[in-house]
Amino acid sequence: MTHDFTTWRTGTLVLGALGAFACTSARPSASTAPDARQVSVTSTLLVLAQGDPGATPAARLRAPNGFTISVFARGLGGPRMMAVDDAGVVYVTRPDSGDVIAFTMRDGEAQDRRTVVRDLEGVHGVAVHEDMLYVATVHEVYRRSLRDGPGDSLQRIVSGLPDAGQHPNRTVAIGPDSMLYVSVGSTCNRCDEPDKEHATMLRMASDGSGREILSHGLRNTIGFDWHPGTGALWGMDHGSDWAGNDTPPEELNELRAGAHYGWPWCHSDRQVDALRNREPDATTAEAFCATTTAPALTYVAHSAPLAMQFYRDTVFPARFRDGAFITMRGSWNREPASGYKVVFARFDNGTPTAFEDFVTGFMSPDGRTHYGRLAGLVVAGDGSVLFADDTNGIIYRVTARN
Repeated sequence: MTHDFTTWRTGTLVLGALGAFACTSARPSASTAPDARQVSVTSTLLVLAQGDPGATPAARLRAPNGFTISVFARGLGGPRMMAVDDAGVVYVTRPDSGDVIAFTMRDGEAQDRRTVVRDLEGVHGVAVHEDMLYVATVHEVYRRSLRDGPGDSLQRIVSGLPDAGQHPNRTVAIGPDSMLYVSVGSTCNRCDEPDKEHATMLRMASDGSGREILSHGLRNTIGFDWHPGTGALWGMDHGSDWAGNDTPPEELNELRAGAHYGWPWCHSDRQVDALRNREPDATTAEAFCATTTAPALTYVAHSAPLAMQFYRDTVFPARFRDGAFITMRGSWNREPASGYKVVFARFDNGTPTAFEDFVTGFMSPDGRTHYGRLAGLVVAGDGSVLFADDTNGIIYRVTARN
């Protein structure tokens, strides 16, 4: 589940200095509104902002025993996705500001803030590879050398990515094969897409050449990463909206070349979507779904997974190594609400086995109040985990206590 980020922030979120204010999801557009067959389920969430919204205390948050949560940086506006270079510099995209900022880390806090990319509307995805910084907007991917000064221009290496529709946020990463991967979400909940690259994972050379579709049928796989041991590519896909509180679940998929993951005809374990608006070409949905790839694990519907990164360091206890941390942004059309946390996907011998909570406290126990919405996540150079709350403009840091 996801919703247009800009619409949600500017159209419905109310932060104030005097207490809690009601917040409901924005009116659905023609492409997202429920039709006569769909189940309209919306939740009303309250956002608590005491004084300066950026002062949201880390003391409200909870992590497993042996871990400490602190504020890495605050007052950032809308920090979204993050990447870290070999020197430990943290890069953060800010779509609302159209820029990328960078920090060094000293004593567990962000220092030496600087702007490394500016005036780039809709910048979202970010990756670092071999001294090159890659950033993605809705339609394009750019790169620049990290050795250049901030005034040096970006090189556009990818253009003509499909129009955004419901999902404008592109994410990028460089794989172990040194290829560039770009996630392109769907434009809708259930529809005939206008472009074959919608609802896919794209793969191409690091200079943008040789672009191809790696995997199909992915409604919106924003977070993805490669398992440190097996090298397999894994991603968290968003289920469609307006199908009820528990349908369809979010999916953890192993993304394989040529595989189709079902959307918009199937979800879960190749289950036919009863709300589909047409049959596949030359076959039935039942027959088509039997040929698709089922998820390895599913998660609570409408939790909205955003960033995903495997833990490759040795600072955290051994049970966290080779598993993946995932930010769950949180639902806007489920009651009770779901998400609003960082979770950990445990892997055993390269196979995912379970999800477990890692950082909680962004939502009240009754599911009616939330204190932020999560976005990017990255493992920092010192082995700590950083994750962003773009509602309050904060990046948090999770460390293992000695």
